[in-house]
Amino acid sequence: MNILVTGGCGYTGSILVEKLLKKKHKVTSIDTQWFGNFLKKHKNLKNLKLNINDIDKISLKKFNVIIHLSSIANDPMSELDKNLSWETSALGSFKLINQAIKYKVKRIIYASSGSVYGVKKENKVHENLSLKPISLYNKVKMLTERILMSYKDKIELFIIRPATVCGYSPRMRYDLTVNALTFSALKKKSITVHGGNQIRPNIHIDDLTDIYLYLLNISNKHAGVYNAGFENDSIINIAKKIQSKTQAKIKIIKKFNDPRSYRLDSSKLKKIGFKPKKKYIDAVLELKKLYLNKKLKDKPIFHSVSWLKKIKKN
Repeated sequence: MNILVTGGCGYTGSILVEKLLKKKHKVTSIDTQWFGNFLKKHKNLKNLKLNINDIDKISLKKFNVIIHLSSIANDPMSELDKNLSWETSALGSFKLINQAIKYKVKRIIYASSGSVYGVKKENKVHENLSLKPISLYNKVKMLTERILMSYKDKIELFIIRPATVCGYSPRMRYDLTVNALTFSALKKKSITVHGGNQIRPNIHIDDLTDIYLYLLNISNKHAGVYNAGFENDSIINIAKKIQSKTQAKIKIIKKFNDPRSYRLDSSKLKKIGFKPKKKYIDAVLELKKLYLNKKLKDKPIFHSVSWLKKIKKN
């Protein structure tokens, strides 16, 4: 299969592209490469340094599927440049899907976010519940979904709403809950928790990338929106589990300005046959092993917010 991956050099993309190549697919990655390029050269890989808004500069004629990961990745990053978020996700996706339809691409798989639900009290937050985004990032993701869904009669469309991702990637991110708390525990021997009772859904990066692989060949009768998160836990419980594996001290700061608290129910994804293989504690143990073996690096480029600030200044 010939596959285009947008954001292929990112945290998820770096793992996904490698898996696609191992499955003998031909892959083209497009990415601004603001956060580096960690893709190894491969005979079946074309790696293009390209902004999603310049998608019309290449032909999409040969592609069977597009896995669309390009995005300004989270709440703090989105707030740094509000226009950049809208331009990358909403406008970029609008241009991409029009080009895809023009060149008769069969399917798009889009990475949205489970955070589009906002604050929810329901124990099972399923795909039919209302979206009430409370941040710019959430709002951008919701609108981008709606832009893409307006074309669902012209192209096969799968939208994934991932939980907070965790685990190792060559393009590491230390701004994600489990990753951030684990790295702090390993490096500083301490974990700082803001609030603590907020519920966060989690998904291991291996499971998330396997979902994209799973959706490559599944029947179009299953097209639609899917939650992707298999463990719902409070921040304080996550911290305590990390503490049990690292012996780090926990410091709780009661004042916090991130009220998001929600669970994800991914029964719909399981019903079409997908089975997760890992838990977030697996990510903790994997990161610990890499750290002890001096293979878990701490580079400025892995701290997304501060790095994007630096890029914006230059």
